[in-house]
Amino acid sequence: MAPLHLLTPARSAVLDMKASAMGFLDALFGRSKPKEPNLDDLFAVPSAALTLEARSGITPTGVGAVAFREVEGGAFDRAEQESRALIAADPNTDVTQVNDGFGYTWQVVEQQAASTSDLVTSLHAVNAALESQGFGPMLLCSNVYFRAPDGRTIAVVYLYKRGTFYPFVQRGRHQRDSPFEIQLRGVLDEDLPVEEDMTKWSPLWDAPGMDR
Repeated sequence: MAPLHLLTPARSAVLDMKASAMGFLDALFGRSKPKEPNLDDLFAVPSAALTLEARSGITPTGVGAVAFREVEGGAFDRAEQESRALIAADPNTDVTQVNDGFGYTWQVVEQQAASTSDLVTSLHAVNAALESQGFGPMLLCSNVYFRAPDGRTIAVVYLYKRGTFYPFVQRGRHQRDSPFEIQLRGVLDEDLPVEEDMTKWSPLWDAPGMDR
C-alpha cells in the first residue's frame, strides 16, 4: 500500500469506507479488538482475592509465577537479573527460576506471609523490567495461585498479550475442571477483566509453583 501522504483523495475515501465497513461488521457480529496489555491490572488481583475468599472460601497460597520466552543476549540477561534483584531485596520473598522444557522460563515467586499485595508487586516488577527493555513480546503470562477448601489449586492467569485474566484448575494429569473454571469466571469478573474468548483459556499443565 502506498504511504498515506501519497494516496489520492478517491483512494483515501475507499480505504475510509472499508474501515467503516469493518467496524460495522465487528459491531454486528459482536467482535471486539483484543484488550491492550496494562500491567497495572495486576494490582486488582488482591481485590479479587478478597472476593474469592468471601464468596467461596478460596485463599491465596502466596505463590505466583511469570513465564517468558528466553532471548539470547546481554540486554535480556540484564533485564532478567534486574527483575530478580528487585524481588530478592525483600527478605520475606523467595524467587526461583524454572525452565519448563517447552522453551519458556518461569520466575516463581513465593511470599512467606502469603501477602497477595506484595506478591503482585513482585510479579509486576518482573513484567515491567522485561517490558521496559523492549522484551514485552517475550512475556507469556503471570499466574497467581489460590487453594480451594477441598485442596484444589487454582491459577488466576494474566495473559500479557491479551491484557485479560482467566482461571485454570487442573484436576489430575492433563485434566481440567472446566465447570469449576466457569463458576470462578463469574466471581473473578467482579474485579478483573476476564478473557471472553474461552479458546484462549490455555491449560497450563503442572505450571511451576502450582504444587506449592
